[in-house]
Amino acid sequence: MPALIEAFLDPASSTYSYVVYEADGGQCAIVDPVLDYDGAAGRTATTQAEKIIAFVRTHNLQVQWLLETHAHADHLSAAPYLRRVLGGKIAIGESISKVQDVFKALFNLEPSFRIDGSQFDHLFTPDESFMIGNLKATALHVPGHTPADMAYLIGNDVILVGDTLFMPDVGTARCDFPGGNANQMFASIQKLLAFPASVRLYVCHDYPPEGRAPECMTTVGDQRKNNIHVRDGIDETAFVAMRTRRDEGLGMPTLLLPAIQVNVRAGNLPPAEDNGVTYLKIPLNKL
Repeated sequence: MPALIEAFLDPASSTYSYVVYEADGGQCAIVDPVLDYDGAAGRTATTQAEKIIAFVRTHNLQVQWLLETHAHADHLSAAPYLRRVLGGKIAIGESISKVQDVFKALFNLEPSFRIDGSQFDHLFTPDESFMIGNLKATALHVPGHTPADMAYLIGNDVILVGDTLFMPDVGTARCDFPGGNANQMFASIQKLLAFPASVRLYVCHDYPPEGRAPECMTTVGDQRKNNIHVRDGIDETAFVAMRTRRDEGLGMPTLLLPAIQVNVRAGNLPPAEDNGVTYLKIPLNKL
């Protein structure tokens, strides 16, 4: 039986989260869940997560996995909240340790913060196979946007691509974050586009041009024919030059500073200080 994919769009961050399952009453995976964050007020909320919880309960699903494609810079992860409410293991690629190393230094995190990925329940190795109920899945390492990006192949006809490919009329993700690399991104994208043309690709974000509503699904064939950055005929040299030029003109994501501090902790907030309050840091004149 093919995988069923239910998408949830967070308009504030243009992020798609997903529930992946085989049938009602079975096991499921939740991918890239969003924790609402009001930066002006310094408050979190679970509005988006509650939508996922309602769906899971309506369909009588048991959460097996809470999958992160990478440590996001545009939203905080709701994975720990969902684990408390629904269960499941929080998982990410093993190269998250490289990201943790960089940002522990940048934010001068507490000495006890470990850079071995141990905050997560499971670290995937490249091409590791796992199961979502009866659905076979494979964790594909697709570095470039960050060193730790993963895509998740479900069965043989669905890939959740994270921040590698966007919809064809939007292109590809930036590669200028610490550890990002446009050459690696090109190789990762070619890895994804080597799958059959009919394979469905589910994106993590959509930033639609004027006149188009947000969408979450494309295909390998559509990407190869129409992606404005990496369609067939665009080679690595041209892609890297384009990506480098575009990245130089991009501003920093609005939520990068709070999001990274939380997401390298598997979505957990920093430990409370001696007054019982949790704080996020802003490194001044550093980025």
